[in-house]
Amino acid sequence: MSLMRTKPVAVDANTGLKRCLTAFDLTLLGIGCIIGTGIFVLTGKTAANVAGPAIILSFVIAGLGCAFAALAYAELASAFGGCGSAYGYSYASMGELIAWIIGWDLILEYGMAASTVAVGWSGYFVQALKLMHIHIPDALTKAPGEGGLVNLPALSIIFALAILLAIGAKQSARFNAIVVLIKLITVFTFIFVAFSHFDPAVHWADFTPFPEAPLGDKKTGILAGAAIIFFAYIGFDAVSTAAEEAVRPQRDVAIGILASLAICTVIYIVVSGLMTGITSYQNLNVSYPMAEALNRIGSDWGLKLVIAGAIAGLTTVMLVLYYGLTRVFLAMSRDGLLPPVFSAIHPKTQTPVRIILFSGLLIGLFAGFIPLNELAELVNIGTLAAFVLVCAGVIVLRRTMPDLHRPFRTPWSPLIPLLGILFCVAMMIALPAATWLRFAAWMGLGLVLYFAYSRSHSVLASKAA
Repeated sequence: MSLMRTKPVAVDANTGLKRCLTAFDLTLLGIGCIIGTGIFVLTGKTAANVAGPAIILSFVIAGLGCAFAALAYAELASAFGGCGSAYGYSYASMGELIAWIIGWDLILEYGMAASTVAVGWSGYFVQALKLMHIHIPDALTKAPGEGGLVNLPALSIIFALAILLAIGAKQSARFNAIVVLIKLITVFTFIFVAFSHFDPAVHWADFTPFPEAPLGDKKTGILAGAAIIFFAYIGFDAVSTAAEEAVRPQRDVAIGILASLAICTVIYIVVSGLMTGITSYQNLNVSYPMAEALNRIGSDWGLKLVIAGAIAGLTTVMLVLYYGLTRVFLAMSRDGLLPPVFSAIHPKTQTPVRIILFSGLLIGLFAGFIPLNELAELVNIGTLAAFVLVCAGVIVLRRTMPDLHRPFRTPWSPLIPLLGILFCVAMMIALPAATWLRFAAWMGLGLVLYFAYSRSHSVLASKAA
């Protein structure tokens, strides 16, 4: 039995999921995930500790890497609209083993990212309650490793989102659209207020205060900053996991990916520039850098505004990450690589309720009981690895399936996919060695599971028997 078994292309397969998401829905889905942790948390810490005001260039590098990968995603999404996600594209282009590796990688990426964001959401939520003179005991807001018993707010928001996702994809998209609007109002209000206090002559005098050292024990500089804030961009590939519920997947998914990435990249560059241009980057080493920047210029209402916007923003980030995890889980289960019990679709809601509840349980337990500061770095290396395989998939398919119908074609191929691989590998190298070790351990566990169960139970293995 060959390790390079490839799944037949089935663009219009009847999967039981309801096709109800438009290009506009998918664009908002991407914005809902991309605009969140990066602006509200990571921008300040990365500027203060790694890149300084040059974090603007870090966002440009990360955005370019994502743009090259996004063009590859858009081509594969247009050609294989029904299979969705890097997992499905890898299966169609490079075979079952590579698909399993990337699927296992995506489970890590989405699961750990959702848990990490839930912990960040909990911090903002607790601060909001304090402003209303409501205090929750520390034992109920911190994980055992941080001196508490359970992070109850983080656990609670995950279960609330589980109910929302179980109700239906269209209802979730409507909720996402409303919250994205609130979040964008918050971001543009910050831009409006900060613009009049922008003073690059003072705050950008030392534009690159950290040495360019993306290698070694202490990683600093523009490239190292790009590797860290790359977490902010992972939302656009979650759009591709919605291909089976897109009204016109060959068109809508490509639009959703490219539009959401372009809009969010511009917003990130503008916000990071203003944030470091109205106060010293050294003042931003907090978990609420946007609020801190406004406080530094005397905007007393900034803290309340950003806390409200962060709660809304991080909620949609969790929603999209959670959604992406369940759809990758569903695809792998239907292919027999994971137990078939998870592939059932509820006849009334037309959603994979079992996967939603099971995934919610795992995400909630991580968020509620485990500090995820170090594990969060796994999200970046997992995402970058997925992007590398997607870019490689475009190159492989151009040779192995030259006559495949591609409503959207990546321009200047193979140059653009090769640039995507180059940028992503460079950012992977700039991540800490400990992250590589954890990633290797997770992937090793995945390979054991594949050869012990998945390879012999897959749908392709059954057909070949």
